[in-house]
Amino acid sequence: MRTTSFLLVVVAAIIYAISVPAIGCGESMGNQLWKTTGVNGWEPMKNINDKHIQELGHWAVLEFNKRVNCVLKFNKVVSGRQQLMSGMNYELIIDVTHFEGKDGKYKAELHEQVLTKKRQLLSFMKVN
Repeated sequence: MRTTSFLLVVVAAIIYAISVPAIGCGESMGNQLWKTTGVNGWEPMKNINDKHIQELGHWAVLEFNKRVNCVLKFNKVVSGRQQLMSGMNYELIIDVTHFEGKDGKYKAELHEQVLTKKRQLLSFMKVN
């Protein structure tokens, strides 16, 4: 009886794993959360080469890689803007290299609260 129940659970888990689609390299993760056409308190990055900004971009790529069926290598943050809102919202354009050697750009939207040391990747999507 126990063996039969265990096998049913294993079969159900396998069916679920097969039926849930994986996110691939060119696909988006999350939804674009902010209207990026309006100003709404958004300010351009004063120094895109700042160590913290580059580290945020690297972190965003690592977080994306954890959640998808893909491996991207962080190259650098090429542009971005920020918005102060109970922490800091960031919109970063990140240059990456795909595992097959092609370069591409992705837009990462993330929120960081420095005081609580929390970061959250809200969306990550390929841009042209």
